[in-house]
Amino acid sequence: MTQSCFFKVMLCFQDLGRKKREKEEEAVGPDFEPWSAKRGEILARFTTTEKLSINLCMGSDKGKAPSPGSSAVSEKVRTRLEELDDLEEGSQRELLNLSQQDYANRIEELNQSLKEAWASDQKVKALKIVIQCSKLLSDTSVIQFYPSKFVLITDILDTFGRLVYDRIWTMCSDPRPLPDSFTVEDVNDTAKETCLNWFFKIASIRELLPRLYVEAAILKCNRFLNKSGIQETLSRLTAMIRGIGDPLVAAYTRAYLCRVGMEVAPHLKDSLNRNFFDLLGTFRQISGESVQNQLVVQRVEVPEYLTLYSPAISWILQCIAYRAPEARTSVNGDDGEIALLLNSVMRAFRPEFVAARATDFIGMIKDCDEAGFPKHLLFGSLGRSLACADPPESERLTILNEAWKVITKVRSPQDYINCAEIWVEFTCRHFTKREVNTVLADIIKHMTPDRAFEDAYPQLQSVIRKILTYFHDFSVLFSMERFLPFLDMFQKDSVRVEVCRSIMEVFIRHQVEPTRDPVILNAMLHICKTMHDSVNALTLEDEKRSLALLIIGFIRMVCFGRDFEQQLSFCVEARATFCNLEPVLVQLIHTVNQLAMETSRVMRGSHSRKTAAFVRACAAYSFITIPSLSSIFSRLSLYLLSGQVALANQCLSQADAFLKAAVSILPEVPRSISIDGKLRSSESFLLDFINNFLATLLVVPDHPEHGVLYLVRGLLNMVQDYTWEDNSDAKVRVYVSALPLLAAMSQETYLYSIPKVDSNETLYGGDPKFLSEINKLCETLIGQILDHLKALGRDEQSTRRQGALAFSLFGVLLAHGDLRNNKLSQLAVNLWNLSHKHGYCDTRISVRTLEYVKHQAQQPDMTHLSDTVQSHITGLLLGIFSTDIGTIDILALVYLPLPCKATTLSHQSRQC
Repeated sequence: MTQSCFFKVMLCFQDLGRKKREKEEEAVGPDFEPWSAKRGEILARFTTTEKLSINLCMGSDKGKAPSPGSSAVSEKVRTRLEELDDLEEGSQRELLNLSQQDYANRIEELNQSLKEAWASDQKVKALKIVIQCSKLLSDTSVIQFYPSKFVLITDILDTFGRLVYDRIWTMCSDPRPLPDSFTVEDVNDTAKETCLNWFFKIASIRELLPRLYVEAAILKCNRFLNKSGIQETLSRLTAMIRGIGDPLVAAYTRAYLCRVGMEVAPHLKDSLNRNFFDLLGTFRQISGESVQNQLVVQRVEVPEYLTLYSPAISWILQCIAYRAPEARTSVNGDDGEIALLLNSVMRAFRPEFVAARATDFIGMIKDCDEAGFPKHLLFGSLGRSLACADPPESERLTILNEAWKVITKVRSPQDYINCAEIWVEFTCRHFTKREVNTVLADIIKHMTPDRAFEDAYPQLQSVIRKILTYFHDFSVLFSMERFLPFLDMFQKDSVRVEVCRSIMEVFIRHQVEPTRDPVILNAMLHICKTMHDSVNALTLEDEKRSLALLIIGFIRMVCFGRDFEQQLSFCVEARATFCNLEPVLVQLIHTVNQLAMETSRVMRGSHSRKTAAFVRACAAYSFITIPSLSSIFSRLSLYLLSGQVALANQCLSQADAFLKAAVSILPEVPRSISIDGKLRSSESFLLDFINNFLATLLVVPDHPEHGVLYLVRGLLNMVQDYTWEDNSDAKVRVYVSALPLLAAMSQETYLYSIPKVDSNETLYGGDPKFLSEINKLCETLIGQILDHLKALGRDEQSTRRQGALAFSLFGVLLAHGDLRNNKLSQLAVNLWNLSHKHGYCDTRISVRTLEYVKHQAQQPDMTHLSDTVQSHITGLLLGIFSTDIGTIDILALVYLPLPCKATTLSHQSRQC
């Protein structure tokens, strides 16, 4: 039975050989999976909690480089031989009780020491390090860790091999670089002598294992000596490995020899085949007394011991199978050995090959004895291939059923989840939610008792990732009865949040259409709440921002269509659920404001009693939520935005409340704010907000109980009382910005209006008292501005600021003042003069301003500009840079309140 089973394995190998027969090549192609791709998996798979040790013999002081005086060749040879004799006679250095990570760190330190010794021309010291590290591979005292130890130490051997080869290559590259396809004839005598010297040094190593490994490491250097050197050395080293007594140590030595052989001469298949069959011959040693006693001492079962061979055998088989010629062989062995080889075949051969014969492999796996090699490991190897390649469609259900019959009977929770996690991908790839739900139910059944899931979070996370890879329809995903119970197994907070995050990322990436599906909404609310509840005082800002963006992405995908009340109810629930994440609250306010505007659009601006009550409810939602925000500028902008939305929906009292609230918190604005971890002045942000606020006030009607222009006065009072930065012109700039607003308010028809909202133009209808109040306020503001300009004139360092402010006020007077008033026109001319006094005003702006004046003077009702201002300004402009303007005493000017034009300023004010 065993022999026939193994014969099937070899038939598979023969078939692969037929399909991959190609001409011999000197180098492997990209279709060959390199050793580096397997390295990480081996280190992660073969771990231990036992203490490790490193025993090094680094030689005595005789290993120093010879003195410059001993230049004769015979003297150098004698000195080097003495140094090599010293390699195994020096002081012992033993490091005990090392953890796995400590061991890896020590090996990496040795690797660095090797590079440093080589760089400082201490070649003998470098060789000592390599020899001593190679000796460590004979130690199997912690046998479960041996594959990982092999990976770490062969990294040092690879480094040494590259250094030696590069050194000899460099010696051959003088004076011309050596071509890649060089021959022995291209190598000079010095390089050949150096190369022979290295091989002689290695040949003098007394112990077999380090001699084998170190010579294998520099196998490629045979190219410098003779054409057949690599082939002869491979054959010789293959035969020497037979002298290693421990079968596990011998297996990995063969794997390393096959690895360097594939790098140097992949077409030489004879040594690969000989290594493979020699490896099969060592299996009889496993049942021998020496190995069995070792397993008893270390408390390792035979099936676990056999799995240690998997990386070595898989690698050797992969090397043999790569473009291999046809072979016909039969081998005897017991079930454990056959299962081990079968496992290696499934790992080493191409997934397409294994998938095409998956049914045959399942038959061979079923014939193997469970006691020799665990079947769940065999099915795990088969599952990895089937995750990469598809078996025949007619066989898929049979394959899944046969595999799961074995997997579900695995008693160890860790072994079970290791195998089940692999087969989840096959299930998701080829079947529907029904089969995936069944698999999830089985995983829950096995991993819930004794809280076994706590030791399997990485595998359970992998299950989630694989499901999300193939199921992007979340209505299907959440309709699986066992999906949410499966999520409940993630009890550790950090893991649970990470899983929820991965689900949200897939949802945002693939959920294109908005949804109102209650199944999706309830499940996603649960997931988002899990992420939100993980936030605490120690959570980093970046983490909060990341979680908030995911939750915001979900909120944006929720849409109840015309059921606006349901949408508002969702926002109310979300506000209570996500109260600790400020960006989410901001998004909810925006969502509610958008909902109010959508209601207005549907009603075409004419609200019914029901919709009017609804938009007021939206305004109430925003008014209640905004104060909970910690960011002062978020509150300011949202108060203003929500007030504008309320105005657009004819909710005048609500709009008034929003704007008053914005004005009332202006004193709370700090003088500096943190942006990207750096403190910056808040002045520019505050000025932007105030300018936007002023633009809104034009259409806001006065409250009947609070007097004329009460919001404008309230804002200006707050600006007056605010503690601005020292030497700041911000307050005066606000006053300058307020003048165009007051001018616009005095017009018979406003520049813009809101449908169905009566602004002050309708309420006052050009009432002289209203215009008088505007003029008084203008007079006060201009007085404050001119006083500030005078104060700036006392300081020579402030002349640039003085000129900029003067030109700003000049622009306002030009655009909004009635310059037919001689005193006002004289004030404008003097402001122009002052702005150009020190030559700081931009010439291009000045020229464009003059062109504007000329253009306006051609209008029928603007001829006064030509008569009273244009000539004066033109003369000034022509002499700006050639004439001394002289000193201007601002207080000597008789300034008047700003007489506002009676005409509509729709076009000209925008241009200015």
